[in-house]
Formats: sequence, C-alpha cells, structure tokens
Amino acid sequence: MSASQVMLRVDALKVAYGGIQAVKGVSFEVRQGELVSLIGANGAGKTTTLKAITGIQPVAAGEIHYLDKAIKGQGPWDLVKQGLVMVPEGRGTFTRMTITENLLMGAHLRNDDEVQSDIEKVFTRFPRLKERAQQLAGTMSGGEQQMLAMGRALMARPKVLLLDEPSMGLSPIMVDLIFETIQMIHGLGTTVLLVEQNASRALSIADRGYVMDSGEVTMTGDAKALLDDPKVRAAYLGE
Repeated sequence: MSASQVMLRVDALKVAYGGIQAVKGVSFEVRQGELVSLIGANGAGKTTTLKAITGIQPVAAGEIHYLDKAIKGQGPWDLVKQGLVMVPEGRGTFTRMTITENLLMGAHLRNDDEVQSDIEKVFTRFPRLKERAQQLAGTMSGGEQQMLAMGRALMARPKVLLLDEPSMGLSPIMVDLIFETIQMIHGLGTTVLLVEQNASRALSIADRGYVMDSGEVTMTGDAKALLDDPKVRAAYLGE
C-alpha cells in the first residue's frame, strides 16, 4: 500500500432526515497515514456524515469508497471487520460493564490470540484505565469514558479511526489529554478522520482540513493554512 493511497473517499454524499437534507453533496478524502479534521459549527452535518460513512445512517445519494471498494449500504459490523472504526459522539460506553469487559467488546469480531496483549497496550496508553480495570464504566468521569471509548476502538485494530467530537463536554485538562492521545495514535501509524467543534485544536494537530457549513464543504486545504485563514478564524475561532 503506497503512502499516498486514498483510504477513504466520499463523493457527492447526500443524507436526509425525512424531508430535511442534512448533508448536501459532500466530497472529501483521507489518505493513508493522514490525520484529517472535519470542522464546522454545531448542526453543520459533521456527525451525520460520519454516521453515513459507518453504515448507521442511510445514504440518499453519492458514493463512499474505503480501500478502493464501494461500501455504501454495508452494516457497521462489516466495516469494523474491515478496519473502519468509529468512536461515536457521546462515547457510547457499556455503562454496566467493567472497563476490561468494554475493551473485550471492542475485540468481539476478532479471532486471533493477541487480544489480551492488545488490552495491555491500551492499559499502557491509558494508565487510568488499568487502575480501574474492574470498575463499571458508568461510574467513571466523562474524560475517563472517552479514554475507554478510544481504547475500545483500538481493540478492533482500525486501519482508519473516525473520532466524533472526542473533546465535547470535557474539562480543559482532559481535552489536552485526549488531543495528546489522538496525536499518539496517529503517530503510531493509524489514519484518523477527526470531527470536532474545537476547530483550533483540531486543525493544530491535523495534516489537512475540511470546513463544513449547512451540510456542505465550504473550504478545504492544508490544516495550518486553514488555521491562519481570516475567514476560518472569524467563523470558528471567535476572532
């Protein structure tokens, strides 16, 4: 696989809820090894786009290709098996299961003998989870649950990791930790598509960025260039 291979490509994607068109012909791509940020205001269609990519939300029109194969209409479980894995907005941990049980759920489609060693790797990345391995997920803080949701996704050994608003509702210290973790995961070779309202933080760690507004991609480019763009700064960075 070449370093420039397109891992995920979305072409003219349209998604509707009833009569309301939430996503209006969005196109973008994520290449192998990239960290790409999709930014925009609340309600721009970012989460709906991720749900469509991962088979949670039906697609009205357009195409989605993953590893050069059309995947529109495939279920989330099929896509996870192929290495396309999402950490959903709101974390979605199994609150009545322990941390270890949550991590095992992330590996439930695997049949290899390295699951336990991967749990140890997650515990190395997230020492807080190791300390609380037998604690129920629902008793942890929001930040700890976000770590668990990311750890659970890593247990599926993603080729492309989709992160939906990972910093939402977290304390500033925990936001720092989550973004450090995203950088670490990316640095270890995982391709990442990051959806974030925190535009400055998202663009500061990304290679490239796409700006969504009212269901459409309105700007795209090098992440640092977007971060310095006066229009982006005025619209999303409060400047």
